[in-house]
Amino acid sequence: MVAEGAGRRRFLFISNGHGEDWIGAAIVAQLPAGIAVEAYPMIGAGSAYAGVCPIVGPRASLRSGGSRTARGSLRDDLAGGGLGTIPPALQFLRRIRGYYDEVVVIGDMVGVIAAYVTGHRNLFYVDCYKTGYARLYSALEKWVIRQSCDRVISRHQNLADMLVKLGVDARCGGNIMMDTIPYGDYDAAARRNRPQAVTLLPGSRGPTSDNFALQVQALRRLPAELMPDIFVAVAGEVDVNELARRSGLSRSPLLSSERADLGVLVDEQLTIHMARGGAMGNLLAASDLVLSQAGTATTQALGMGRPSITFVSSADRRSRFEAEQRYFGEARVETPASAEGIGAALERLLADPAERQRLAEIGQARVGGPGALQTILSALAERHPAEIA
Repeated sequence: MVAEGAGRRRFLFISNGHGEDWIGAAIVAQLPAGIAVEAYPMIGAGSAYAGVCPIVGPRASLRSGGSRTARGSLRDDLAGGGLGTIPPALQFLRRIRGYYDEVVVIGDMVGVIAAYVTGHRNLFYVDCYKTGYARLYSALEKWVIRQSCDRVISRHQNLADMLVKLGVDARCGGNIMMDTIPYGDYDAAARRNRPQAVTLLPGSRGPTSDNFALQVQALRRLPAELMPDIFVAVAGEVDVNELARRSGLSRSPLLSSERADLGVLVDEQLTIHMARGGAMGNLLAASDLVLSQAGTATTQALGMGRPSITFVSSADRRSRFEAEQRYFGEARVETPASAEGIGAALERLLADPAERQRLAEIGQARVGGPGALQTILSALAERHPAEIA
């Protein structure tokens, strides 16, 4: 914890996932310099906070990256020593109880529950997980929120209404994911030379390289006249060399001066432009659709009007996928987990701009627009009027 925060209001941001880290960093970046802010990314390196604020707390690494989309992910995490990550996290949260003037939890209920059992109260909770469609608050979740959270920012009005009935100050001002799409130093538009473009979002967790390899196989099946410009957003902890190895592509050593540029992967048929995940917004803005196995990034792509093609592998939790599908509707196109299935869906959408537009409008309507960031800042300003104008 930073000593220079003495005499200043101290905020702690707790996030528990790669996408949640980016959301937290985007909020922190809008806070005035007079507030001493630190971040506790519960899982992973928390690279999104680099250059934004100091990171505190124990580093935890799980095989799943904390995702529960895969069947048996909890079992695998436990087998890989996942239980060992819990005591250090709880010890840290217990030790810093009362040190911060504001504790902001971003993500699902994991951070809220961990803070609650270690004695934290009056939490400021930004719920990035519940959609208001298939995912609603359970009786237990409502009880924990009521006991531990003083203010909640929800993604859907019906979620906020559920909590207001319990006496919780809950609000909905838009989808925070759409306020916090990361943009970086990367000119995707300048790399365009074909009529259409596709961005690959292979994810940020365990099976990322396998997902990427299958996406590449699907692209190889496209007829030459439909071959798009191709980009891939590489999450912070993903090994680019492993992506190249699994896909059978070669990495070019040539890089531009752009900070987010990771070069290209090539073979005799494909050229895939790589950029750091912090420039994902640049890629989406220059693309027509996405091949996505990501979490937060899928929601952001759909909200930007970029239809998504995805697949369910035998390892995925079908119930989790179906809940997401009820939220995304037709805007996320499900295919078999095969190059043939993915390639066929991709070919169909590349050849049909009217259908792409129809799906784009569905995605934007389902996800909702920006506005939550201002709602969050206004709510924080109400609690700390002297520090936040």
